[in-house]
Parts: sequence; C-alpha cells; structure tokens
Amino acid sequence: MSDLRWGILGAANFAQEQMAPAIHAARGSKLAMLGTSDPAKATPFRAIDGDLRVVDSYDAVLADPGIDAVYIPLPNTLHVEWTRKALEAGKHVLCEKPIAMQADEIDDLIALRDKTGLLAAEAYMIVHHPQWGQVRDWVQSGAIGDLRRINATFAYDNSGDPGNIRNATQTGGGSLPDIGVYTLGCARFATGQEPLEVLCADIRRESGVEVRTEATVQFDGFTLTSFTSMRMLRYQSVTFHGTTGAIEVSVPFNALSQGDAELRLIRPSLPTEVLHYPGVNQYVEQVEAFGAAVRGEASYPCPLEFSQGTQALIDMIWAKEG
Repeated sequence: MSDLRWGILGAANFAQEQMAPAIHAARGSKLAMLGTSDPAKATPFRAIDGDLRVVDSYDAVLADPGIDAVYIPLPNTLHVEWTRKALEAGKHVLCEKPIAMQADEIDDLIALRDKTGLLAAEAYMIVHHPQWGQVRDWVQSGAIGDLRRINATFAYDNSGDPGNIRNATQTGGGSLPDIGVYTLGCARFATGQEPLEVLCADIRRESGVEVRTEATVQFDGFTLTSFTSMRMLRYQSVTFHGTTGAIEVSVPFNALSQGDAELRLIRPSLPTEVLHYPGVNQYVEQVEAFGAAVRGEASYPCPLEFSQGTQALIDMIWAKEG
C-alpha cells in the first residue's frame, strides 16, 4: 500500500514543532498538505517537507482527493466540529486532545466512525511509548503486589503568555483539558480500571479559567491523586505504589523533549530495575501506529472509547467543583 498522505488543519506551533516532523519521519506516511490562511506560518512547515502543498482553508484540505488523513491541532472547542467534518469528507482523523469538551459529545463521533469505517482517534501519544506498555505489564502482572496508590503530577507555567489559548475559556482552556488527560488517562491505561468516584477536587481559577486542580479519585483497591497546574515550575512524574513494590516514571508525558524516558521498579531484597528508552519519539510511534491501523495491520491502542472514558472522569471532577 502507498504512503498515507496527511493534511494538517491549521499552522499551530505544536504541529510545527512536533507533529509535522513526526509525520514526515514516520514510515508509511507522507506530509502532503497544510491548511492555513496565513502564508507566513507555512514557511517553517515547508522547511520540514519541500513538497508540501499549502491551501488557504481547512475545507480545501478536506476536499482534496489526494489526502487520506488529517491531523487536527485546532483549539479544543473546535475539535468535535472538525473531526466530524473530516469523517464526513472521507478522511481518517487524528485529533489533538481533548477530542471533546464533554464525554457525551464523543458518542456522535463514535457512531460516525463506525458508519464510515474510517479511523478517528485522539492524539494521546503516551500510550504509543514503550515505557507505558512496560508500566502496564508490571502493574497488571503483580510486580508491585496489590496497587494501593497512584500519584500523578504534571505542571508548567504559562502565566507569562496571557494570549495563549490555554488561558481562555472560549477556546476550552484550563489545565484539566490540556494535561489532565495525561494524569488521569495514564492511570486508566496502566491499570485497565475505571474510576468509582471522585472523592474530592480542589480547583483554582484565574479570570474564570481553571489553572490548577488537585483531585483524589477512588478506584477498586487504590486511589489516584492527580495534580495539574499551569502556574508552577515545569515538572512531571508518576508513581505507582503497591504492597510489595513501587514504580517510578520520571518523564511520563514529554519523553524525549523533556529528557529520555526512564522507569524504576523498586522492590525489597531485589536490585532496583532501571529501564531507559533513549531516543524514542512517541509522536513518530503514534503516526506509525495510526498508519498500521488504517492499513489493517494492527488495532489502534487508543480508540475513541478510551478517550471518552478519560473525558468522563474529567467531567466527574468538574462536577465536584464548588
């Protein structure tokens, strides 16, 4: 089968810095088209692939018969609309997270995916990194005994960038939509379990925008403490603490861009097992997994149903506010 030909809807910085290079580097994929009304924003994308075609609208990308799949890095509130339009235009879709602002919005996308037979998925890249497959294997095989607690932290500081879409309610900003998908979703992925209830949620806002949330979530047999902030030092970590051992994930979410991934399996009376993953680009892994799923070579590890489960948990946390 020929390469999967990709179009990108919008010249977002993240698309330029991460996803366009990943599509270009991925086996079996071709970065073919960019939709942007600003020609100046296309220049760095052309530097990635000199054959890139640039059109002045998203609709022009969807109308082009030479495009097989689209990547959507638009503001959060536009994700459902343009995912739906892309599927209706006959394109496979990889949409940035969160793919929706509420869990029930994903029902229609699942139905449309099934009706069209196309692949539609949220760009939840961490599940494509081999470190998370290893964490899941350790947790579910009992390597740390019975899991009792997960502590997941993800923070950065964008207070100096008030124009950032993450700092605006009208574009679906906030730390939970932006990075809560990681602290919450990684727990669901590693354990295979769904939450029973949100025990408490401390939500802080600035000018109406949620900028910091600490939530405690009860699962069957263990609790998850999720902490996200857009107003603190850049830092991330996840720890799984069981009855006979612990797992430390030092760079759980931004592997490579914030340092090579490293796992530590700590157990009494045994040497600490340390695993390193130098040079693994989870964005390239994600694009290649997407292409393999489109070609029918493998199932996609992060279907819309998984993304809907994480969004449902975010909805549960919102419901605890106040």
